[in-house]
Amino acid sequence: MRLTHVGTATLLLEVGGQRILTDPALDPGGKHYRFRLGFSSKKLEEPRVPAGGLEPIDLVLLSHDHHADNLDAAGRELLPRAGRVLTTPSGARRLGGNAFGLAAWESIVLGDLKVTAVPARHGPPLIEVMDGETTGFVLEHPTQKGGALYISGDTVFFGGIPEIGRRFKIATAILHLGGVRFGITGPLRYTFTAKGAVEAVRVLGRPRVVPVHYDGWAHFREPRSEFEGRFSAEGFDVRWLPRGEAVELPD
Repeated sequence: MRLTHVGTATLLLEVGGQRILTDPALDPGGKHYRFRLGFSSKKLEEPRVPAGGLEPIDLVLLSHDHHADNLDAAGRELLPRAGRVLTTPSGARRLGGNAFGLAAWESIVLGDLKVTAVPARHGPPLIEVMDGETTGFVLEHPTQKGGALYISGDTVFFGGIPEIGRRFKIATAILHLGGVRFGITGPLRYTFTAKGAVEAVRVLGRPRVVPVHYDGWAHFREPRSEFEGRFSAEGFDVRWLPRGEAVELPD
């Protein structure tokens, strides 16, 4: 398995004989974006690999289409050139074209790769009613030795995460961190906090952890150092990827 961290939650994965891109946010840094009424943020960093340097793309795994730190203008331009886009059912209806929606626990087989959509909750209970649904993914293919690859998508810790651990043996967990908070929302968080991420790794059976989505935007409120401290105290196997460089990890 080969991984290149482009920035935020954007990863190029070379897995199961396919080139897979997650949550393509490829605009330049410095822009402000509105997420929904009263929620906005600024992108602080450039993507480390331009869109043209990522192609060809066989598959895009898109946790949700309605926030610019997961899909922005440059990312949208790339989608039609990918072989297929897997996302939420509502996201697929909005995107059209080559986008295909998977509800939680639905699977699709693409060559030797099986992709299953798994639950994610992008904030407090009922957030999907106000702000739309999100999804995570589990990837399985025949050459995996230790177990499946889990991509959390933007989520907090909630009851769906332990169920993923009960249904799958997870070898590697790509976790969207950052403890996202907006000024008007007080203590509410919209992605894993350090505490929530630790709980997730425990209930998933202590897989290898690959952190993403922890810096580069103004709405990320828990720094990398907070996660490093918590993960180290637990003795987790954590791989912080250098930006823009391909890294080989065991399947």
